[in-house]
Amino acid sequence: MKDLKRVLFTLLVTAVFLCFTDTAVATGRIMPEDFEYLGAFLVPQWIDGTPDAESWEWGGMSMTYDPSGDPKGKKDGFPGSIYGTGHDVWNLVSEIDIPVPVISPTRSISDLNTARTLQPFADVKDGLFAWAEEMPRVGLEILEPQGAQSSRKLYLCWGAHFQDEYFYTHMWCETDLDDPRPAGAWRIEGINPYNGNDYLFAIPSEWADLYTPGMRLATGRYRDGGWSGFGPTLAAIGPWNQGNPPPDGTTLQSVVLIKYSDYFEGEPEPWYQMNGYAHSDEWTGGAWLTAGDRSAVVFVGTKGMSEAWYGDTLRECMDDCEFPYLRGWWSLYFEGWFLFYDTSDLAKVAQGVLEPYQVQPYAHLNVDDVLYYVHGKQEKYHLGACCYDRANRLFYVFEPGRESPSGESERTIVHVWRIKE
Repeated sequence: MKDLKRVLFTLLVTAVFLCFTDTAVATGRIMPEDFEYLGAFLVPQWIDGTPDAESWEWGGMSMTYDPSGDPKGKKDGFPGSIYGTGHDVWNLVSEIDIPVPVISPTRSISDLNTARTLQPFADVKDGLFAWAEEMPRVGLEILEPQGAQSSRKLYLCWGAHFQDEYFYTHMWCETDLDDPRPAGAWRIEGINPYNGNDYLFAIPSEWADLYTPGMRLATGRYRDGGWSGFGPTLAAIGPWNQGNPPPDGTTLQSVVLIKYSDYFEGEPEPWYQMNGYAHSDEWTGGAWLTAGDRSAVVFVGTKGMSEAWYGDTLRECMDDCEFPYLRGWWSLYFEGWFLFYDTSDLAKVAQGVLEPYQVQPYAHLNVDDVLYYVHGKQEKYHLGACCYDRANRLFYVFEPGRESPSGESERTIVHVWRIKE
């Protein structure tokens, strides 16, 4: 039986087509065609002479929207501000304003507006999570006061590429980056160290009140190779329910909403996976989108297409590679995707009608046609984190600045879509 499942899995990940019902029409779903691209803008440019840690380049691992940010900003239809993390070695947090996005016909960054810094980079964790050094992960979200809280909080989660022994991953702090007053660290019930600590986003109160009372924060992670699960993971939490703040070392109660099989404790039996799953996938951000009576949970990231393997970029180069620094999970090509989940399916999981491994994405949207830094078929990291301005239906997504094939540094970009009415 196990061999048969392996054969079926291999056939699935090597198939050219993917099993998503993009043509399905369902009342209440946000669909790919509802996304209107508005353009992009640049994050603030690194100032020569400042530490590398205070740079947005090689950043974009996390972001959250603040509707009350930049109150004196221009009345240009793009209110509020964005908190995000910069260079992905240090992941310091900064707040920036939101300039008007621009569509550049030639995709030239010189055409784009540049954001202003509202709060400079700061280390808000203040010594917590010192172990999160190797290929760190981080998530951000702001919520208005919950429970007994008297102020808004900035929630964060932290991870690393290898962290088997580190289960305590979550914290909160103040939104004033000069005086963050961090609290934590906490672990999440029902998930392993690799599938709960990358993306964070708000659950709309109307949905949470019905299905996850007191839990308005969604947390999850996807790690390539199946350690986090064969698809994205998602759980609802409410840290404020267990203290203000919860004591250090608290295990936070959760409601797991999406969770497939994983390799964390060895070969899984049975084997549950997302339709179209590949070990080379990367889901780097998520948001709970609403527009009128429509909704979707959308994950953003880089989808491995066709065959997947571990090794070098060349399929035939396994253990003896000319460029060992390229080792990892690869596919024949990659695409930048938005991946859509039905929130009514998540409600069924919360109610016990469906199991967390039974929910499947209903659509995807390839956004490579608007990205600036896709230089070849095997380009990874097409997209970074994302966040949502619910009142104005504006969806913000990082395209991380990396290094071009010519060796030049590339600026981190924020792309903007509006969900049509």
